[in-house]
Amino acid sequence: MPNAPAPLFRDPIYDGAADPTVIWNRQEGAWWLLYTSRRANVPCRGVAWAHGTDIGIASSVDCGRHWIYRGTLAGLEFEPGRNTFWAPEVIWHAGRYHMYVSYVRGVPQDWSSPRAIAHLTSEDLWRWQYQSTLSLSSDRVIDAAVQRMPGGHWRMWYKDEVSGSQTWAADSDDLYCWTARGPVISDCAGEGPNVFYWRGSYWMVVDHWAGLGVYRSAEAENWRRCGTILDAPGRRRDDGAIGGHADVLVNGERAFIFYFTHPDWDRDEAYGMDEIHPFRVKRTALQVAELAVRDGMLICDRDKDFDFQLQPD
Repeated sequence: MPNAPAPLFRDPIYDGAADPTVIWNRQEGAWWLLYTSRRANVPCRGVAWAHGTDIGIASSVDCGRHWIYRGTLAGLEFEPGRNTFWAPEVIWHAGRYHMYVSYVRGVPQDWSSPRAIAHLTSEDLWRWQYQSTLSLSSDRVIDAAVQRMPGGHWRMWYKDEVSGSQTWAADSDDLYCWTARGPVISDCAGEGPNVFYWRGSYWMVVDHWAGLGVYRSAEAENWRRCGTILDAPGRRRDDGAIGGHADVLVNGERAFIFYFTHPDWDRDEAYGMDEIHPFRVKRTALQVAELAVRDGMLICDRDKDFDFQLQPD
């Protein structure tokens, strides 16, 4: 039984892979892993290392067993200068890839800068065309997740930092024009929402910085909290920390969760915005685990061996 490698992937340039998303590249016939390429090994003050980031690419032609670094996505820049791209959400619809990526102008040293979600499209995942910067609920929105609703329109879930980092929703009929609807997850703050349909229910996982909060809905409208996953450290290599900002891939009858960890970071440590943070604080790794449903609850045993083979989409 081919177990998933642990870690699944580490960025060979900056060693700061985070916020993964997985998509089947129809043109290459390969799985692509896209992620925020944090500059973990670059000495800089504050959180400048988490800005000025590109979207990294790794690909696999053997069902996800081995991943090769392919570089970073070119052509995302729509403003001059060195800017910041985070947390890509990529979907395929009607012969085109759509990316919704968090965008911050420049390379800030702290977390206070405005940020937005930009929309770009591509026919091959390599060459991207800027469409717009979305007008949503505030000037501090990040981490888009997009899913088609039962009625046929599209919904986006995202983090609104002005609204206490609640998870908001916006709707679109065409993937281009979006209208904010309001908060949908307000029981606690979070980021990186991810929504998927599996085994007769819609599920949402949200990074609450203490593992991933799990929500369940029959129609993707009314959400009920039902537990937490990846809140206890695992035993695999580079997996001994809580899981963060995840993407769930439903692959046939199975569902796999891709997430990142800070393997060496003690979260009780505090680092200021004028300090140069040590590399061990910044280093991250990507992991994968299999999901299951038990008694109506989504569960994840991150230490369990499992047959990890992604089937072509």
